[in-house]
Amino acid sequence: MTRILMIVLAALALAPAAEAEQAPLRRLDTVDSGRGWEAVGRLNLGRKGFCTGALIAPDLVLTAAHCLFDKETGARIETSQIEFLAGWRNGRAEAYRGLRRALAHPEYVFGGTDLVQRVPYDVALLQLDQPIRLPTVHPLATGLQPAVGDDVGVVSYAQDRAEAPSLQEVCTVMAQRDAMLMLTCDVDFGSSGAPILTFENGQARVVSVVSAKAEVEGRKVALGTALEGPLDDLRQELIREDYTGRAINPTVLRGGSGGGAKFLRPGEDHPGD
Repeated sequence: MTRILMIVLAALALAPAAEAEQAPLRRLDTVDSGRGWEAVGRLNLGRKGFCTGALIAPDLVLTAAHCLFDKETGARIETSQIEFLAGWRNGRAEAYRGLRRALAHPEYVFGGTDLVQRVPYDVALLQLDQPIRLPTVHPLATGLQPAVGDDVGVVSYAQDRAEAPSLQEVCTVMAQRDAMLMLTCDVDFGSSGAPILTFENGQARVVSVVSAKAEVEGRKVALGTALEGPLDDLRQELIREDYTGRAINPTVLRGGSGGGAKFLRPGEDHPGD
């Protein structure tokens, strides 16, 4: 058992969370079922597989930092080889965009052995080469970190559902340590970077991104990165690194109005394609 799982199990023993009944995955493979989720898209990583990403402003996509690295060489994937397909479903997307730049959190270390240090910073912010301003695509708002026992949901692509996203409306935060969450959400290879969501007054807010999957005592779990600190860091970094010399509107960087890769198994540094 890895160190991270021992820590999480200890947290669970100290503060067990009452879990709601978990919802099954529901495939969003029709226009009607996918309506409202067009901001979630597949992030194609050249020939290196795919991840899931979520539009949080017209030109900003949130995903996991490890999606930006070649799992075999550890090198950064060329920005020009990454494409965001908003609302990808059955061979078509609402919008296709390349990237202007991709920022991994500065404290994220690809291939690091200490998951407790790595997972909390496994977040990246991607700036698209052109904003997506379509009436069918509404950027998702971001929200505060959920607490242990809170119900959340997740929208993701995965290896066996690469052609349409799936929604799990109810899963639970099992444990939390610093900026790392352990959840009962159903994820698989390709779900990295998928938005973990809270729902309040009919509005979905992104509160975490999927970093990895693991197994605890025969039960599959997801590990997520809390956003509050890391996302603010990335927004500030984006402003500092704006190579056009033009300041980015801070109100845009705070997120929308709301309207592959791959996963970690215990003992593996990074998930495979």
